[in-house]
Amino acid sequence: MRWDGVSEFVYVAEYESFTRAAKELGISTAQVSRQISALEKRLNIKLLYRTTRKVSLTEEGRVFYQHCRGVLDGLDAAEQAVSRFQSTPQGRIKLTAPMTYGEQQLLPLINDFMVQYSNIEVTAFLSNQMIDLIDGGYDLAIRIGKLSDSTMMAKKLSHRTNFVCAAPSYLDTYGTPHSLNDLSHHNCLLGTRDYWYFRDADQIDSDQKTNNSVKEKNLRVSGNIQYNNGHSLVDAALKGLGVVQLPDYYVQKYLESGELISLLDDYREPEESIWAIYPHNRHLSPKIRLLVDYLAERLA
Repeated sequence: MRWDGVSEFVYVAEYESFTRAAKELGISTAQVSRQISALEKRLNIKLLYRTTRKVSLTEEGRVFYQHCRGVLDGLDAAEQAVSRFQSTPQGRIKLTAPMTYGEQQLLPLINDFMVQYSNIEVTAFLSNQMIDLIDGGYDLAIRIGKLSDSTMMAKKLSHRTNFVCAAPSYLDTYGTPHSLNDLSHHNCLLGTRDYWYFRDADQIDSDQKTNNSVKEKNLRVSGNIQYNNGHSLVDAALKGLGVVQLPDYYVQKYLESGELISLLDDYREPEESIWAIYPHNRHLSPKIRLLVDYLAERLA
C-alpha cells in the first residue's frame, strides 16, 4: 500500500534513529527497517544514509520528508478536529526557542500547559541558532525581533525591552553616562556581540519619541569582559564591574530593588516583539493552536 513505511520514515527522519523511531511508534526496530527498505524499493530512491553512528536524509529523502510531514500533519489535524468533540487534545508538539528565554519564560509556561493537557506530548529544543523548521520537523518556533521568513505563519505573543544598566557602586566610581558617546569611556560588559542596540540619537526629540517608525542604531562598545551567558553578565554588573545591556527578564528585579540603575533611557531601542512561528501546513492543527493561544494569553 502507498502508506506503508511513510510514518516509519518520517519518525526516523525526525529522530535520526531507527531505535528511537521504533520506540515512539511502539513497534520493533527491525519492523521499522523493513518498512523503510520496502518504501525505498517501491520508490526506487534511497531516502536515508545509514551508518553505525548516524542516520541522515539524502537530498531526495529531504524532499520526500517535507511532503510526507505535511500529509501526516493534515491527517493529524483531521483526527484532532473530530476527536476534540469527544476527548481532550492529544498528540506530539516539537518546538524550538532561544536558550535563555526558553529556559526562563517559555518552558515553565509549557509545564503549566502540560498540567492541563497531559495527553499532549511536547519536545522542546533550546538553541540560539536559527533552526529550519521544515528540515528539522518542528511544529513551532519562538523567535524574538524582526521576522525575515515570510513563508511562515506568525502570531505575536509578547515583547521584551533591552535595558542598559549598572550598579550604583560602579556609577559612584566612574560616573554616569548621559549620551551614547559617553559609553566609549566606560567598561561595557559584552555578550556574544560587540555592539549594542539603541534608538538613533538624531531622533531623540519630543516629536520623534512618539513616532513608531524609529530608526535603530548599532553602537560598537568595548570592555574587559565578554561572556556568552546573561546570568554571568548580570552577576558582573551587580559586582560593579561595568555597564551591561540585557533584556528585561534578566535585570527587571534588580532594577526594581535598586541594585542596578537604568541608564540612557531616552536612547533605549523600541521593544522587540516575541513571535510564535509555524509552517503553513501546521496552522490548522488544533494542538498547535491551543498551545499558541495559551502562550499568548499568559505572556501578554
